[in-house]
Amino acid sequence: MKLTREGIKERKTWEDMGIILPDYDVDAVSEKAIEASRWVHFGIGNIFRVFIGGIADELISKGYLDRGMTCVETFDFDVVDKIYDPYDNLGLSVILRGDGTRENRVLGSMAEAVKADCNNKDQWLRLKEIFKSKDLQLVSFTITEKGYALKSADGNYFSFIQADIDNGPHKAKSAMAVLTAMLYERFKDSQTPVSLVSMDNCSQNGSLLKASVVTIANEWLDRGFVDKDFIAYIEDEKKVAFPWTMIDKITPRPSEAIADDLKAMGVEDMDVVITSKRTYIAPFINAEGPQYLVIEDSFPNGRPELEHGYGVYLADRETVNKSERMKVTACLNPVHSALGPLEVVLGIDLFADGLKDPELLKMGRTVAYGEGLPVVEDPKIISPQAFIDELFDDRFPNEYLGDTNLRLSTDVSQGVGVRFGETVKAYVRKEGTAESLVAIPLGIAGWLRYMLGVDDQGNTYELAPDPMNEELTEQFKDIVVGDPTSLKDQLKPVLSNENVFFTDLYKAGLGEKIESMFREMIAGKGATRATIHKYFG
Repeated sequence: MKLTREGIKERKTWEDMGIILPDYDVDAVSEKAIEASRWVHFGIGNIFRVFIGGIADELISKGYLDRGMTCVETFDFDVVDKIYDPYDNLGLSVILRGDGTRENRVLGSMAEAVKADCNNKDQWLRLKEIFKSKDLQLVSFTITEKGYALKSADGNYFSFIQADIDNGPHKAKSAMAVLTAMLYERFKDSQTPVSLVSMDNCSQNGSLLKASVVTIANEWLDRGFVDKDFIAYIEDEKKVAFPWTMIDKITPRPSEAIADDLKAMGVEDMDVVITSKRTYIAPFINAEGPQYLVIEDSFPNGRPELEHGYGVYLADRETVNKSERMKVTACLNPVHSALGPLEVVLGIDLFADGLKDPELLKMGRTVAYGEGLPVVEDPKIISPQAFIDELFDDRFPNEYLGDTNLRLSTDVSQGVGVRFGETVKAYVRKEGTAESLVAIPLGIAGWLRYMLGVDDQGNTYELAPDPMNEELTEQFKDIVVGDPTSLKDQLKPVLSNENVFFTDLYKAGLGEKIESMFREMIAGKGATRATIHKYFG
């Protein structure tokens, strides 16, 4: 059983193993997309394939979409070479339910995979051709929060962004520069409208995407690479729209155990791949069943009938914003960021296992129910109370999902402003100070304790990828676990940094509390566990 277009023609073999195959002509919908792209996606990793690719697969199957998606990779070209090309762009979705059952489905909605590589003439010309298509209605993104970032915590452009600014559209390499360059091609060709849809866990993600594109375009204007009419084009939301979204589907790294199970079923070449850029990916994608995608209905060149996809809601901007704030700033992501790094320090591998601990469960429930829920607005289309109930009753305890705490510790520095800072600011507005909070500051202290790279028993571990790893490791190098007096003022630069937390935590009444919690956590072996017990025992 080979996961290729030729291989899935042996339908009975696949179906006898309980694997659902596309009920449409994969070749036909792919060819139509290649002839005229309608839906392009940047960032073609796990969450895209199982969620967005899964929605497209469903829409094609139901007759609401007549062609596949164009997949564009800007960061890790190994993904195209090792996961898309060898499998004819097919993906194998493995949905893991809490009762241990699975749904295995081959997805045929991904028509082609393109490398956004300005040094590859053929791929670069293909990308230009795609963006010139008048049929192109939307470009969506799952490039993670850091994919939109242009500047470091010190306020200066990252060196690779500065290079893109200086080199201009023809040599663009970062996702935002590539996108801006392709929009310039569309502008020069026809100025046909298009919608750019961020589907990342960023607060007001559409505004963030627009700000990045406009910033690069203006820098290119200053250098003579583009003209003012192009700026007017991308700033006119009747021409280039930047709708806001809220996305939610827990998608862990590919599981070696599932790879083994699929191989035992007879599916060939299911090995997990770790690319040269440390992307964990496989021909299959394992994820939970529940999913939510709330999209602002702003599509000046039309759109597919997205509302027919499972878990998809079309709404106005205010409703999307409330839904996103509900999830990212109060209900789900803050629990992950508060507990994930702490559980790494405690030596717990899986997030679900951590919640079997009564004290960690109490802390997580306090983050969501006790501290987040009181200050979150109800978006109406999704009940915050019911959303949290589903998380703690069904989604978080799903041990079959295999979601690791190390994954949840990836890029935490890029999310703490949204996931904690917004709630902190809400308490300051409401009460004048956020000093009544306990679980959130303990979570922040736990993240900083995790950054020391030493667990609660004194064993070292490798930090998950994060843009601030090097900076914080250097900043904390003199802090010694077992010597609380080694903590001087090393935390102040990060806790007071509004680029990180979107607020000065000292002015919010939490800086000293977090320092105190952190100091308790470095008292010696078992000190982190003792600190959690002190507050939630």
